[in-house]
Amino acid sequence: MMSLTIGELSRQTAVKIPTIRYYEQIGLLAEAIRTEGQQRRYAPGDVRRLNFIRHARELGFEIEAIRQLLSLANHPDRSCGDAHAITKAHLDEVKDKIARLMALRDELESMVACDNGQVAECRIIEVLADHGQCLHETH
Repeated sequence: MMSLTIGELSRQTAVKIPTIRYYEQIGLLAEAIRTEGQQRRYAPGDVRRLNFIRHARELGFEIEAIRQLLSLANHPDRSCGDAHAITKAHLDEVKDKIARLMALRDELESMVACDNGQVAECRIIEVLADHGQCLHETH
């Protein structure tokens, strides 16, 4: 069985070494086998698992959701209903965040419509001083 150093694993997965150590520490990645000199050694399965974790993080999944998805991936004969539910919950969070960002964008666009007159009449200063002048209650 081929083993990889932590540097090789990092290069193959585009995950930084401290992040690999962190994932190992929190149990997302199995603790590496150590050589007599205490160097970590990783197996090809660790490359696949770390790529899975990296991609899930790129998609914005939280650590606990990734932990659950990894657990599901270890049982390929199970229904994918749980994976669907985890992903649907994340999608709902993303949609909510997009709505809040769009409200924020609208508010900032309204604020920069200021005519660049004097600060005494500046829409930006007025809105920042009085939340009641905002277009949206939350942003």
